[in-house]
Amino acid sequence: MSLYSRITGTGSYLPPRRLSNADLAAQLARDGVETSDEWIIERTGIRARHFADPGVGASDLAVQAARGALVASGRSAADIDLIIVATSTPDMVFPSTASMVQHKLGIAGCPAFDVQAVCTGFVYALTVADAMVRTGSARCALVIGAEVFSRILDFKDRTTCVLFGDGAGAVVLESAEQPGVLATDIHADGKHRDILCVPGHVAGGAVTGHPLLRMDGQAVFKLAVGVLEQTARTTLARAGLSEGDVDWLIPHQANIRIMQSTARKLKLPEGKVVVTVDSHGNTSAASIPLALDVAVRDGRVQRGQLLMLEGVGGGFTWGSVLLRY
Repeated sequence: MSLYSRITGTGSYLPPRRLSNADLAAQLARDGVETSDEWIIERTGIRARHFADPGVGASDLAVQAARGALVASGRSAADIDLIIVATSTPDMVFPSTASMVQHKLGIAGCPAFDVQAVCTGFVYALTVADAMVRTGSARCALVIGAEVFSRILDFKDRTTCVLFGDGAGAVVLESAEQPGVLATDIHADGKHRDILCVPGHVAGGAVTGHPLLRMDGQAVFKLAVGVLEQTARTTLARAGLSEGDVDWLIPHQANIRIMQSTARKLKLPEGKVVVTVDSHGNTSAASIPLALDVAVRDGRVQRGQLLMLEGVGGGFTWGSVLLRY
C-alpha cells in the first residue's frame, strides 16, 4: 500500500511584545533613524510585528507552536517520531534547535534536526518530512518554522529593520492512505548569496564579519516574483492540476507587493491569497506555517481544499508545496 503524508494539525505562536510601525519609528528616532508608519506601509504593507523578549529563543517559540499543532491534531508529544525545525536564528551554533524542542516537549529518541534555507526553510522542511513519511522512515512528524530575526537586525538601516518580526508556526504531518502533499519543488542558486545575507560567523571566540542582516531589496524583489511563479507552475504540473484548482495561495510573507505580483502572474484573485504580513511582518521560515494556522483557525482554510505554499529566501532559495488540506 502506498504511503502518503497529510497535515493533521496546525499551530502558531507570536511573542507578546507587539510593535506597531509608530512604536518602531519612535524607537528608531531615539537613535537618529527616521521612518514613519506611512513610509513602511506604502513599501511593504506591514503595520506591526512581534519581537521576543531577551532570553527567549527560537526553541521557546517553536515549542509553543508545536503544542498548538499537537492539540489540533489530537496527538501527544509521545506520538512524534520526527522533528524538523526550519530556522536561521537557532538558539546556539549547536546543538540543533530541534533537539532543544524535543527535550522541552519531554520526548527523546526520535530524529531531530534543523533545516537552514532562510525564508524558504519551512517549504524545505515540509518537503523533507514528506519524503521521510512516504518512505516509512517516520509516521508522525512535527515540522516547525521558528525565528527570532530581531536578534540579527541592523536598527540603523531603516530599509531592513522595519521588515522583520519574530514568531513560530508548526504542523503535524502524518502518514495517510490518501494523498495530502501532492507535489513539492525546491531550489537554490548560491550565485545570488550576497543579495540577502548575514555575512558574519564565530571564529576564535569572537564574531567576525558583519553579524547583522543585509539585503538588496530591488534585486530580491526582481528574483522573487519570477521564481515564485515558476515554482508554483512546476508543482501544479507535477500534480496534473492548474492555477484554477488552487483554493488558497499561502506565500512567504515578505512584502505585500511581491505577493500581489505573484498572484497576478498566477491569475489568482487577491481574495485567494492569505496575507498576514500586515500584522506579523516577515517572520522568515515561520511566516508560511503562521499564515496557514491563522487561516485554518479563522475558518478560511477548510478540509479538502487545495493549498499552494511557496517561499523565497536567502541563499538564494525558493520552492513550493502543493497540498490537499
